[in-house]
Amino acid sequence: MSVPSATTHRKTPGSDAQPAAGQDRYKRFELALLGRFMRANKQEYPCKLNDISVAEASVNAPVAVEAGERIIAYFDEIGGIEGSVLRVFDGGFAMGLKATQHKRDKLAAQITWLINKDAMGSDAGRRHERLGVANKSSTLKFPGGIAVDCRVLDVSLSGASIGTDARPSIGSEVTLGKLRCRVMRYHERGIGVQFLDIPDPEALRRYFG
Repeated sequence: MSVPSATTHRKTPGSDAQPAAGQDRYKRFELALLGRFMRANKQEYPCKLNDISVAEASVNAPVAVEAGERIIAYFDEIGGIEGSVLRVFDGGFAMGLKATQHKRDKLAAQITWLINKDAMGSDAGRRHERLGVANKSSTLKFPGGIAVDCRVLDVSLSGASIGTDARPSIGSEVTLGKLRCRVMRYHERGIGVQFLDIPDPEALRRYFG
């Protein structure tokens, strides 16, 4: 099983550039995940993750960014990461991640699962990726203090599908129970949200189980 703690690097776009001091002790893993990122000027753009470690991420982006610029990014199955641009390359940038040790540990667990899920088989992958919650009742809160009842249709480490008649705008922040989320899509039964704080897998299972 691969674990994101070794010292070697996989070669990906932008990896010819020298890593920032202190960043090169973490192994980077290739993960092609789609997402979005927000620049310091609050403008958002689509992007794709090339590779990631618990300290750094390489990202393909449609616009040029500046070295040192603060970036917030959201990726499928990982959630939110933030940090500053370490270096730029043709078609993207590498960012150093700002995170507590606790959040790095959770990110390492997510990376480990993602890079090993194919080896575990499809049934194992589905068990870990999605939790069956059997229409669990919860509360959906909006900015300003408004709250509505909702049903949690399913939940994974990165987000949840919520049964509700409410249609908050795409990209807006809401709170599901006590978890901060961003609205990512609509579906026929409600909305899909992405967790802004990477939840602990076991705590998530206890909360929604």
